[in-house]
Parts: sequence; structure tokens; C-alpha cells
Amino acid sequence: MLSKINLHAFKTIIIAALVIRMVAAIFSEGYAMHDDHFLIVESSSSWVAGHDYNNWLPWNQPDETKPEGHSFTYVGINYFYFYAANAIGIHDPKILMLINRLLHALFSLLIVFYGFKITEKLSNTKNAVIVGWFLALTWLFPFVGVRNLVEITCIPFMMGALWLAMKEKTVKNLLLAGIVMGMAVSFRYQVGVFAIGLALYFLVKKEFRSFIFYCGGVLLTFVITQGLVDYLIWGYPFAEMWGYLTYNLNEGTGYLPNKNFFIYVEVLMGAMLIPMGILLGIGFFKSAKKYLIIFLPSLLFLIFHSFYPGKQERFILPILPMFIMLGVMGYESLREKKFWGKFWNVSVKIFWVLNIPILLGITFTYTKKSRVEAMYYFYENNIKAEQVLIEGSGDDHTSMAPQFYAGNWDFYLNYKQVLTIDSTEQYDYIIFSTTINLEERINTYKTLFPNMELVQVCEPSYSDKFARWLNPNNRNEYFQIWATNSF
Repeated sequence: MLSKINLHAFKTIIIAALVIRMVAAIFSEGYAMHDDHFLIVESSSSWVAGHDYNNWLPWNQPDETKPEGHSFTYVGINYFYFYAANAIGIHDPKILMLINRLLHALFSLLIVFYGFKITEKLSNTKNAVIVGWFLALTWLFPFVGVRNLVEITCIPFMMGALWLAMKEKTVKNLLLAGIVMGMAVSFRYQVGVFAIGLALYFLVKKEFRSFIFYCGGVLLTFVITQGLVDYLIWGYPFAEMWGYLTYNLNEGTGYLPNKNFFIYVEVLMGAMLIPMGILLGIGFFKSAKKYLIIFLPSLLFLIFHSFYPGKQERFILPILPMFIMLGVMGYESLREKKFWGKFWNVSVKIFWVLNIPILLGITFTYTKKSRVEAMYYFYENNIKAEQVLIEGSGDDHTSMAPQFYAGNWDFYLNYKQVLTIDSTEQYDYIIFSTTINLEERINTYKTLFPNMELVQVCEPSYSDKFARWLNPNNRNEYFQIWATNSF
């Protein structure tokens, strides 16, 4: 049966990519990090319920209204999704997110599709097959492909724009390339550096007609998604973009400072594991002259983020598929030499030996499980609490609770990191995080609520425990939920 499968066929690669992403959508519950949940899901779903979780909307800001610098394009799309689901009677938070992940899984297939097609057009089918399998089954792609992460959801637009730009240089294709790239920028403002890189490519090649229509398409999308939308919300255009620029000029440089200039090169190579990542890095820089249409935008994006003081590993993910394509195509000439050809073949085998176990492990990973399950307890049991305390005095820390999973935006979450109580405190439920001094903390609150009762225990997943073992900064807590029975 397996011998009849053509591993060099585009159809086989797409089916494999689809299957693994469907598996991730079903089994990889939770959220990966703060931004893919709290900046997208919490905000958009709260708007549907008539709330404003992050107070982004001007009419919900207390005093001086100020744009936070978050584009409304992607979060707005999620708002319409939750609104439509609510209208047809889908309310269970886990079902809502399952459908959401399935939709993102399908959308992320475009990364594989365009990666194959672009490589085949610029190089050859052999390289396209290599790129296709890397994009389909590299350990990171299925996991992040089902998340609400703007660094990933902008990629299909970036690659679609590249594909249109390198096809026949008709007015339609060039204009569409700009429109699609404009969507990528509207999803994540930093992609603007990549968009500028493609415009510079047209100038370098003296393709002035291409430059004009491409830039016109980008501006058209940006005027509609950032100018018109912000005007309707704020009363003036490009409010969020200016808020973003102001924040990053004044405060953003101090956010997560990292002096390692090469961190993003390390991330790109590390994502593809070693030694394959090193070979792709070599190929990436060797591809500069021959594949400038992809290399120039990617290099500008890499340089910009490398120089910018605030750094997070996920910031560079938008060009990871380009790094892979350029790496494979750029290394091709070296593969013809005996030593480098053998090195490549050995590296490919090492890559798949390392990649497959990691891929299977992370594809079935339920991340932030205890936080999700703690909130889902309230939805599952149809509990309409008014005051809930998140008690974190054990390690002087409280993690933000994903209230979306409670299915209730009307109760108030109180966060407390110090073990002190007074007679005026009134809570319906207390959620104790971590096991540190747990008995002492519970007994202290029993002096105020003598009828307290343990109703739920929420353990972190095995993957969450492993992530915390690797890096203690990953706070994946153990939770106990207690009903105060005070009313």
C-alpha cells in the first residue's frame, strides 16, 4: 500500500499537510502564548457579548481615549466568526475554538501550496518537493498553523503576493499582488518592511510599471482596512497605525530587550533543527543574486528585526517559509559537489529522525490546559458567578485567566498575590494556583469562608509540565477551584 504512494507528487504533499493539521486542530487544544489568545480571541469574542475585554474601543476607555496600536483587521475577522457562530446557536467555547482551529488549519495549507508553486517556478520540481515536505511536516508548522497568531496568519498573504508578483506581469496580477500584500501588512504592521522590500526589488530591476501598480494595490488595501475602518471607529484614519508607531518609538524599544543581534538567524536555523538549519542558512545567503525577488524582502525583514531592541522569537516566523525556500534553492549548487551532497543527504535523514517525534508530540499537545480547564469549569457547570478570586500567593504570581472559556463576561476576576484577607472580601469562588503552601493558604481563607468546598482540580498537561521543566518562566500552574458557599 505504502509503496504505491508517490512521495514526489504535489497531491501527496498537500494531503499529508492537511491530515497533520486536522489532527493538530482536533487534539492541540488551548493556546500557545499570550498574544494568540488574549489579543485576538478574548477581544473579539467579548465584543460579541457586548463587552470590551482589552478596552480597545474608544467609547469604553475611561478618560483620555488613545489607540493601543492593534490593527482591527484580523481581530475583526474573528469577531465576525464569533458573531456568526453565536447567531446560529454555537456557544460552547471548546466547540467554537475547535471550528476556529479547523478553519486556520485549512488556511495554513496555502503556505504549503505557495511554497511548492513558487519554488517550482523559480527552480525545479525536485526542489519544490523538498520545500513542500518541509512546509508540510516540519514540527512547528501544524502547531502554529491552527493558532490565532498573526505572525502565522499573515504568511499566506505574503506568499500569495510573491506568487502573483512573479507570474505574468499584467496590471491585474501586480495590482492583486499589492492588494494581497496589503492584507498581510494589515494583519501585522511589521510585514510592511517585507512589503517595502518587494517594492525595492521592482526598483532595482527598473520595473517601474510593476512598482507603481504593486504599490497602488498595497495602498488601496491599507486605505480601506486602516484608513476607513479606523475613521469609523476613532473618527480619523490610521489611528491604530499611529498608535503603534508612537508606542514603539517611545516605549517599544524597552519591551523585552535582547542584545543578541543574531537571535533571529538562530531561530530560523533552529526551527529547522541542526544540521539542516545550518545548511539552509548557507543556502539562504547563497540565493541572494538568483532569487532576489524573495531574498531582498526577507533580508530586510531579518535586518530590521535584528536591529530593533525588543525581540521575541515569534516575530521572525513570517519569513520562515521564505528561509526554507531560499535555503533549499540556494544550496542546490552545493549539492552537486560530492562532500556537500553527502552532507545534505545525511542532514536530511537526521532532520526527519529528529523532526517526526517532535512533530507527533507537539501535534497532540494541549497547551495551557489548567488555565483553560479552570475557566471551562464555570461554563460546563452553568455557573454564573459574580466574583472569582485568582489566588497566587504561593509564588507571588497570578497568570491571566482566559475568561472566554467560562462563557461568561459578567463575572469579575480578582487577582491576588499576597496572602491577606479582611472581612469585607466577598468571593463566589477562589482558584488557588500552584501547590506551594497550598494548605496554609486554604486554611487562611477558611477563616473567612468556613463552608468552603473543593469542587475542581485542574492539572497542567504533560507538555505544559515539560515546558516548565525546560524553562521555569513557562508558568503552567496546578489549580484548585473552591466554592466559598458564602451566599
